[in-house]
Parts: sequence; structure tokens; C-alpha cells
Amino acid sequence: MSFDEKKIEPFRVEIPQADLDDLADRLARTRSAEELPESEVTDGVQRGPVQPGWEYGVPASFVRDLVARWRSSYDWRAWEAKINAFPQFTTEIDGQLIHFLHVRSPEPDATPLILTHGWPNTFVEYLGLIGPLTDPVAHGGDPADAFHVVIPSLPGFGFSGHTRSKGWNAARTADAWAELMRRLGYERFGAHGNDAGAIVSPLLGRRHGDQVIGVHVNQIFSFPSGDPAEFEGLSPQDMEYLGFLQSFVEHAVHDRAQQAQPQTLAHALADSPAGQLAWIGQLLGGLPDPDLILTNATIYWLTNTAASSARFYYENHHGDKDTEPTTFPMGLASFAYDFRPLRRFAERDHANIVSWNEYDRGSHWAAHDAPDLLIDDIRGFFRKLT
Repeated sequence: MSFDEKKIEPFRVEIPQADLDDLADRLARTRSAEELPESEVTDGVQRGPVQPGWEYGVPASFVRDLVARWRSSYDWRAWEAKINAFPQFTTEIDGQLIHFLHVRSPEPDATPLILTHGWPNTFVEYLGLIGPLTDPVAHGGDPADAFHVVIPSLPGFGFSGHTRSKGWNAARTADAWAELMRRLGYERFGAHGNDAGAIVSPLLGRRHGDQVIGVHVNQIFSFPSGDPAEFEGLSPQDMEYLGFLQSFVEHAVHDRAQQAQPQTLAHALADSPAGQLAWIGQLLGGLPDPDLILTNATIYWLTNTAASSARFYYENHHGDKDTEPTTFPMGLASFAYDFRPLRRFAERDHANIVSWNEYDRGSHWAAHDAPDLLIDDIRGFFRKLT
């Protein structure tokens, strides 16, 4: 492999102790938000996609418990060492710093694969997948399923730092990923994405089909267009599920707020680590390990990227939309506690879906709570294509 080393610099996470001391001081002075008495909120009735007790949003008890853990037992330095155990780099693409992990497989014929995380997750989403994907033999797998793994931080997220210009939407990010893989010497590669990554990755296939072998995602964001003809022949179960999707979208307050005024909320998040924790807790609250929530919160806090990561939503909302169906091979791994599209609408937007699997466990963050299923699905999808 060859690449221009002047364009790619080694990187290590090395947070000054003064920044951690400042975080600890702010956490010690946290002022909790007022809320209704628990008996008034928690009545045992499940309302749509929210947990009982979360009807009004992230409850104070959730934030208080995690703030206490953040102050007392959470060990950022241990996570810093865990992150630094993987080779990391930075490069500048289209005027923007891009941070990424690049872990090559011991198998020389491994398939290059770029993994794109979601919001409010970070590249940490995929740390647990690196070993099995790059070295399947060491994890009881087939060497033919090996990948060279590239995990970038989205522009404006974490160690990629603040975006420096307007227009950093999913399409521009996809173009940056194509350039990143070219710089790494990968002429052909696969892509996987979850959440925001499930928007970026299909655009990577759409815009750079000559480079992309196939695209694997956890979600396909295909919804009814409003044409009544699209509803003909749908079963009552399908219509009920569309109602659930509608309630899911309506509850996604982060979508609407960050699409409309990303800068307004960011002033509060930049000044309060507890506020930053609560804001990302609306989606990360169900992670199996509370330290995963705190690690993501710490990364957003230390890099002060609440505003620039929120701008990603604004830029996507105000950018042009592609309407022609995609033609590259696409695969879906859909997990039980996530939303999945109806196949009718997915096939309207993507003409070459070659793999569609639905699982009875796992959530929106399957890399954390169903990694075995996700890894097997990624392997199975690309096995069809290579």
C-alpha cells in the first residue's frame, strides 16, 4: 500500500489534566433541573417509543445518577488508553480535519471497509467490532471474512473538531470518505453505517459507485411520499407499523431542534457537561454499559463539538435530495428495538437490495448490544459480493 504520508498524520488522544479538572469542577457544581414528582409522571402506561417515566424527556434521576458516576468512578484515562491502543490518524480533506482509526487485517486479501457512526455516538461505537472484523481467525471465524477497517469521526464530531465552513452534510461527508479511502490506497471498498452513518453510506455508494463494492446499513430511511397510491395493498399490520414510525419520528426532538436551530441549544451544551449528558442521553440512555454513555459525553465535552455535530442535521435538512433509486448492492440488518422500513418503500428507493435480515434482539445501537449479530450480518453481506 502507498499513500502520501504528508497528508496523513499519526494521532493520539492526550487530554490535558487541566481539562479533566475543569470537567470535574463543573460536575461538582451541577444544578439539577426541576421536574414533576415521579408519581405524577410514571403511571405504568407505555406511550409510543418512550420509556415510562420519560414522557417529558430525559428525567433528572437519569442525569443525577450518571453525573455522580462521572464524578466518582468513571475513568477517562482508562478509556483514553483503550482508544490509543488502536492506530489513529488525522488528515485534512476539503478544508476539514478528519480523525480516523485505520486497523489493517493480518489477512493480506482482506476487504477494505469503512464504518460510519451515528449521533450522538462517536467512533467509539465500533471499537468492539475491530478485533472480529480484522482478525476473524482469532475470534473463531473464517479468514475469508477479514476486513481492513477504517473508522472516521464524522466532520464536526469529536476529534475531527469543529467544521470550518457551511455545507458539511451527508453528501459532502460521503465525498470526503471516498477521498480518505483513496488516500489510504483502497481502490475498491465496502461501507457500513448506522444512524447518521446509514445516511452517509448509501450516498457514498450513490456518488462513488466505481469505488464502492456494496453498502450495509442498520436502517433504510425510506418513508411514504404522501401519494395515496403507495398505501394500496398494505396490510393492517403494515399500517399499524407506519403509525409507530410516525410516533417515533415525532418523538425525535433532537432531529427537529438540530435541523432548525443547532446553534441555539449548543450554547447550553457548551457550558454544562450535565446538559450535554442529558441531551445525548435521550438516544444513548439504553446502552448496556453506562460508561459508554459517559465516554461519548466526555468526547463531545472535551472537544466542544455539540454545535458542529448538531449542524450536521441542519445541513442535511437544507441540502438537495437525491430522488433516483440507487443501483449499488445494499444490505439491511434490522434489529428488534429499532425502527425498520417497510420493504415496499425501501425497494422504491433502492433497486438492488441483496440482503434483508430482521433480528429478534438488539437496538438502534446494535454494535453495542448485539455485536455478534451485526458482525455476522456484515460478513454475510460482503461474502455475497467478494
